[in-house]
Amino acid sequence: MGLNATLSMAKQSLEIFGTGIQVAGQNISNAGTPGYIREELVLNPSAPYRQGALITGTGVEISGIQQQIDLFLETRIHSANTDFASIDERNTIFKQLENELRELSGGDLSTGLNDFLSTINNVVNQPNSIPDREFVINEAEKFAADISSLRLRLNGLREVQSVNVENLVTEANELIDKIVNLNPKISKLEASGLLQSDAGALRTQRYEALNRLSELIPIRYNERTDGAIDVFTGSDYLILAGTSQKLQLDTDTDRGVVVHEVLLTQTQSNISRTGGELKGIIEGRDDILGGFVDQLDTYASNLIFEFNKIHASGEGTAGFEQLTSASRALDSTATLNSELSGLPFQANHGSFQMKVTNKSTGVTNTVTINVDLDGIGADTTLDSLSSSINSVANLNSSVSTDGRLSISADSDYEFKFSNDTSGALAAVGINTLFTGGDSSDIAVNSVVSQNQQFLATGQGGGPSDGSNAILLAAFSENPVESLGGISIDNYYEKIVANLAQSSASEEALAEGAQTFRDSLLNQREQFSGVSIDEETINVLTYQRAFQSAARLVSTIDELFTILLNI
Repeated sequence: MGLNATLSMAKQSLEIFGTGIQVAGQNISNAGTPGYIREELVLNPSAPYRQGALITGTGVEISGIQQQIDLFLETRIHSANTDFASIDERNTIFKQLENELRELSGGDLSTGLNDFLSTINNVVNQPNSIPDREFVINEAEKFAADISSLRLRLNGLREVQSVNVENLVTEANELIDKIVNLNPKISKLEASGLLQSDAGALRTQRYEALNRLSELIPIRYNERTDGAIDVFTGSDYLILAGTSQKLQLDTDTDRGVVVHEVLLTQTQSNISRTGGELKGIIEGRDDILGGFVDQLDTYASNLIFEFNKIHASGEGTAGFEQLTSASRALDSTATLNSELSGLPFQANHGSFQMKVTNKSTGVTNTVTINVDLDGIGADTTLDSLSSSINSVANLNSSVSTDGRLSISADSDYEFKFSNDTSGALAAVGINTLFTGGDSSDIAVNSVVSQNQQFLATGQGGGPSDGSNAILLAAFSENPVESLGGISIDNYYEKIVANLAQSSASEEALAEGAQTFRDSLLNQREQFSGVSIDEETINVLTYQRAFQSAARLVSTIDELFTILLNI
């Protein structure tokens, strides 16, 4: 090899080793950059050439700057991201739900019910005590407000999740756009066809976008020969050969809350529950929170109906002169055990008694009102019930245009109720303490709240009769057929215990999924992360090589000087 060839080789080496120092410096400077993928200068011997009988080497050449990344490991990380993100969102929502129940703070529903029932126990021995009766009504209002407040808080949590869905859709679409924009830039930079990772910074941005997108929805991707990638979710494409489709919201109402499902803009596939944060949030909103709302409604509706059935068969310390039902029927011609009636509860076949008293003489006329719901012949409707009551001497009854039953007594008469075996009075909302049909509208009947005399503590034994109060105080311990034969107390304890168990299981799953994902990320860090010690050694190595090449240039320069002086 001549001196000119050697000098050219030394010059090339200086450039290459300088590039090596630059690559190592780039790695060191990005050691703390999240998601940065370590780059490596790939060197290969230059092609040799023949000089006479000798084959002489020509030094070293750069094949490219290659990112150190394990694509199979990246795919596993994406899958782990999807699984963990979904479970973690569900776990978070479970914890939020547990906090709202306030089981450890004394502000829970079981404590509220016990406080309410204890006030009824106080009335048992003093049913004519006005302060005690008013205390019962106040506690009933507080307990009803506690149930309504919990329902509102649950609705608020569900609304927050719907907002989170909106934000995730926006973020996912931005990530899709980012990948679409990066694809041609990477293809252009790598058009020379070297190692297909020369566009290191752009590829790192794309890997980061893919990594985040995999936390939102399940994805997989394929890299084409030009360096661009196609991205898929399930059997649908997100990015394919330069085209793309995004996520869009499909809005509906569920349990009184505005909710969103997520569709793909082109194929209209529903990807709401395919995986990732999106799946976790939607399942948390509809299954965890929504499921508990259903259970709370079941609890509230049974509480209202079971309590009211007892209350409606009792008497207060005064009779009614006029009374309008708290519930209204959407169809007054529908039978009282039909959902078509629109009443919050359905009556059964049975009867109840009405006691009509002449206030001047004290004479009471007791009349039995039959509620025919045996399915044979003409069953009782609100209209026919009104007619039956209207036929009682000194009573008038009608159904208003808005579907409410109205009863009034003639002048100097009053009426009371007793022995309702049909539940019709509770279904219609006559002589009840609670109104509403579930946790969304439970309240205390204004008739009672405005006049404590109508609190039904007795069963006809006079002002000192507390027999009905005894039944009311124990109602939560009675087995309820619609709850599978368990009491209201046991039902609430059961749903809270099931929630605690499900939450603990979800937390264990989240910890396991996080541990697995972290192990994959540690593997990625070992393979793709920057080691300061290793890069420092690389800098020193390239520095020594650079110095050696520089000394070679200096030696050749001395040889040229000698030749010129000969």
